[in-house]
Amino acid sequence: MIETILVATDGSEAAASAEKYAVSLAARLRCRVLGLSVVEDRVLQGFRENALGVPLPPLEPLEAFLKARADAACRRLSETARAQGIEAACETAQGRADDVIAERSQRADLLVLGRDGEHAATRTALIGSTADATLRKTARPSLVVPPGARLEGPLVLAFDGSPGSKLAAELAVELGRRLEEPVHVFVDSKDKGRALARFNEARRLLGSLAVQARETSSTLGRPDVKIVEAARDVGASMILMGAYGRSRITEYFIGSNSAAVVRTSPVAVLLAR
Repeated sequence: MIETILVATDGSEAAASAEKYAVSLAARLRCRVLGLSVVEDRVLQGFRENALGVPLPPLEPLEAFLKARADAACRRLSETARAQGIEAACETAQGRADDVIAERSQRADLLVLGRDGEHAATRTALIGSTADATLRKTARPSLVVPPGARLEGPLVLAFDGSPGSKLAAELAVELGRRLEEPVHVFVDSKDKGRALARFNEARRLLGSLAVQARETSSTLGRPDVKIVEAARDVGASMILMGAYGRSRITEYFIGSNSAAVVRTSPVAVLLAR
């Protein structure tokens, strides 16, 4: 049961999309919001450790600036929540951002992260480094929000029969019921018999939905591309899938369908654990 949502923000424009999405979700689910903005230790540590014998400038003004910016990010989130009548409690912390977020996420039922951070315009990676590291460390269900995402439209459940996708199905039942949105089940399999078995299992897991689940499958192309295309086709507001698929070791070291969907999806992606 989702009753508390933790939103991590660095105050960037990309984070603002995650804040708005999370508050909209909290309003529709009637749950509370916890906000977190972290003053990243590595910024100041880099100056101290790499001075190469050059006298350091005063770092107190920089530290004060970083703290003030984090506080401002928290205020913005609080104001967004209050405008929709949502209970919110925001915190500014200091440390390694991904570690702090992962630790604080244990206090919530759902973690919401912006896919991109404050350096989105200049970085070369396809997902912010803090978001990537946090997703590897947290044990909570995590919702990754790309810039411009909106909570409008049906849900897409990507189901492969893995334990993670079964957890995603449970969340699809809860969210579909509470948001009053239909659920589209996507199965990717080159074997028709296997696809049918997965649909049957998904039907059983989604049996308590008030609306009938819709089904679509694919036998050609990359699964991650097909999942994103399915979400676009139905005008989805969210993709739900397991954080890990059928081979956790391979996915951790090489990259998984889940990671690929997160990187390319124009809608929010909920990774179930």
